[in-house]
Amino acid sequence: MAVTKLLITSRRPFAQEKAFGNVGPYEQLDGTVYFAVDLRRLANHLITDLKLAPQDPKGQVHFSADWRLLRPLEPQRGNHRLLFDILNRGRGPVLRNLNSAPDVAPNEPLDPGNGFLMRQGYTVAWCGWQHDVPEATGLMRIRVPEAVTPEGPISGKIIVIFVPDAPTTTQYLADRIHRAYPTHKLDDPDAMLTEQDHEDAPERRIPRDKWCFGRLDNGRVVPDAAHVYMASGFVPGKVYQVIYSTIGAPVVGCRLLATRDLGSFFKYGTAAQGNPCADDIEYAYSFGVSQSGRFLRHFLYLGLNHDEQNRMVFDGLIPHVGGGKHGEFNQRFAQPSSQASRSPNNLFPYSDVTQTDPETGHTMGLLSRQASQGNLPKVMHTYTSSEYWAGHGALEHIDVTGSRDLEVPESVRIYHFGGCQHPVGAFPLQDKDARQGARGQQPFNWTDYRPLLRAALVNLDRWVTAGEAAPPSKHPRLDDGTAVPPERVADTFKAIPGMKLPTPLRRFARFDFGPQEGIATIVPPKVGAPYPLLVPAVDQDGNEVCGILLPYQTVPLATLTGWNTRHSDIGGAGQTLSTGGGTGGTLVGSTKPFPATREARQLSGDPRLSVAERYASREDYLERVSKATEALIQARYLLAEDPEEILGQAAQHYDLLRHRG
Repeated sequence: MAVTKLLITSRRPFAQEKAFGNVGPYEQLDGTVYFAVDLRRLANHLITDLKLAPQDPKGQVHFSADWRLLRPLEPQRGNHRLLFDILNRGRGPVLRNLNSAPDVAPNEPLDPGNGFLMRQGYTVAWCGWQHDVPEATGLMRIRVPEAVTPEGPISGKIIVIFVPDAPTTTQYLADRIHRAYPTHKLDDPDAMLTEQDHEDAPERRIPRDKWCFGRLDNGRVVPDAAHVYMASGFVPGKVYQVIYSTIGAPVVGCRLLATRDLGSFFKYGTAAQGNPCADDIEYAYSFGVSQSGRFLRHFLYLGLNHDEQNRMVFDGLIPHVGGGKHGEFNQRFAQPSSQASRSPNNLFPYSDVTQTDPETGHTMGLLSRQASQGNLPKVMHTYTSSEYWAGHGALEHIDVTGSRDLEVPESVRIYHFGGCQHPVGAFPLQDKDARQGARGQQPFNWTDYRPLLRAALVNLDRWVTAGEAAPPSKHPRLDDGTAVPPERVADTFKAIPGMKLPTPLRRFARFDFGPQEGIATIVPPKVGAPYPLLVPAVDQDGNEVCGILLPYQTVPLATLTGWNTRHSDIGGAGQTLSTGGGTGGTLVGSTKPFPATREARQLSGDPRLSVAERYASREDYLERVSKATEALIQARYLLAEDPEEILGQAAQHYDLLRHRG
């Protein structure tokens, strides 16, 4: 087994020994896990540069990672299921997304939220996988070897892309706080800095003597291989590319093996091997959000859901809001947090089924390698509208020519959460991200879709363990007219005062980084033909008509979208808004409330009926919400425990808008 040692450094009660239903209290285990993977195993052959990592006499490559486990204090009272939560930038998203827990700082105790997973009896696991998470931050990380050749460390070109939301003269060469790839030569004459009005606009090369690798220190410019400095300043809303050479290539694909092998260890390992879950786990599932949803898609693409002994690791997976993309998870000089359009994030394939791209001749599917192993897991792709507007979402189930719907495999479900944004919606309404500083033209989307995720997990478990088929896929389609070009919905939004589609729209193209997957030799890449952009159709209010529609969409108080536009305060006014500081960060949506009264509607020229014209009273509105919620419960897209939460949020929305009126 690839896990050679599981070191437990901490064992403590979880949530102050709180008892969760019939399962009782939980405990939290933390530690370090050590791996040794065999280069001779076929399952490891697709990991970029693994053969260049240092090996022991047995031909094994060693690495280690942080790990964490939440488990019932009395395992026999649990449900004997493992839920492996894929970390997002060193933090686990599952408690926030399934337990509705609040965000906590990395060094603070985990919050159980509503206790859903604990009441269900799940053992929840985490494993550090991101090599560039900084040390001593409380974030979980992996420590991987570096690829070397007989000539020494590997060097090569890299591109770092950033979009400032405020004026600055200095930019760090990494996303947020992650470790940067430093330039190997401060005065490199071949290094290049370009500026664009948006990511598809012409590039303007900034003269080399106008910028340098450096930063400000007490008002003085000092050389720094991990920063760029430009005295004239970086303009908010502009897109900047720094193209330079770096040296030192961590074998980052080990992160995928760590996930595979620790998941396998918890499922199959024995007590003698040090497995704290020995003789307990009967089924294992995995969940990932955004970056970690793309991680799971890449994990499946590489056929890694079978371990070195060819045993299935995860019986079911839920890649949430990953769009049609993969990520820089098995790439030399990988930037796993990057979501730039011109990145290996956006390479073919996008759909689960095998298809051939007529432009390139490439043939592959997300599950092609898994299918060749003869034992497919159950997969639930869950998307919001944001992934259709800026994440290849439609290419998961529509062919790359945009001309036909694809047949979804029997083992797969695709659920589009209609009218929702990429992150969980927030209330009260706000138009600014306090952490990142990004501001939208409209308030962000307020829809809390987490009840849909809880139902998805319950349905996945029944599907795997009892053979009870999960509810049908629900997503935009060509054959019923619910998947349309964005131009088809433009007039609807233009008619709403103060609201129109982003300009320009985000579009994706084919890229050629060179002949060897995982090693970019053409930097920047050659840009080929664009892919089709298809989005969900909308009604006369601008609300979507397809997917799983929560009562906030079917009994609406506002137009709810998966996109927003940048406010003039942060530059790039009217362009697609994302809150991650880059061209493809966290895409947020919009909440455009209906006028409160008929008089207000007429005064503003708003074509949408007012709240007062739609609903006779607060009670009338909430009764309609209740009926819509019950219909979703009957269809198994919601759980029977959800109505109180949904009605409570709907009441808050109604009271806010009536108060505004």
